[in-house]
Amino acid sequence: MSTTDENTYNPFQPPEPERFQEPPSASSMTAPDPRVEPAAAMAAQPPPEASLALENSSVWLNRLGEELIAWFKTLASAAVYATLIVTFGFQVARVEGQSMAPTLQDQDRLIVNKLAYRLGDPHVGDIVMLYYPLKPEKSFVKRIIAEEGDQVRIVDGRVYRNDVPLDDSFVPQEYRSHDDWGPQVIPEGYYFVMGDHRNNSSDSRHWGFVPKKYIIGKVQLRWWPMAHAHVF
Repeated sequence: MSTTDENTYNPFQPPEPERFQEPPSASSMTAPDPRVEPAAAMAAQPPPEASLALENSSVWLNRLGEELIAWFKTLASAAVYATLIVTFGFQVARVEGQSMAPTLQDQDRLIVNKLAYRLGDPHVGDIVMLYYPLKPEKSFVKRIIAEEGDQVRIVDGRVYRNDVPLDDSFVPQEYRSHDDWGPQVIPEGYYFVMGDHRNNSSDSRHWGFVPKKYIIGKVQLRWWPMAHAHVF
């Protein structure tokens, strides 16, 4: 007795019909991921490198603006301080002429201490910068020879203060004069000034005494020429 295997091929058995597979419906298709940006939107956005460059440029401009403001404040402060120093403290001056030779020469540069006579009084022997009494818009540099209350007289170029010969050893022989003047007593609040170049100086012998208010300050330093720098 034999048995038939179901898997055995039977040539007389009709073939099974083909199965038709329907195409997938629209609802069954996978929806696009909303997190994925369209290509056009991605193209419209600048690359990260460009964004970083723009940000760095903005930061640099802000810093530049802050630096410029800081520099402006510094310059403004320096201008104010310089104005205060020139007005109340020190002044740079230039010698014109030979009236103070040999102590000072033409075109020497000086530092004038304007505080010296705000805190104290001028003294005999000081080299001072002063307004020319006959034309105050001009300024001179002279040496104080006598102060208020002193009697001054000049005999053959020799200067006497209160009948005592003035120590004028700083005046070379060829710079001495031979004129006569006085005697006169210096009024209160005034000074008698002369140039060291006695025979080439316009001073109190010619235009009178100098009020203290016309004395600008004390010549403190000759800083130019550098080779002849000197503190007075």
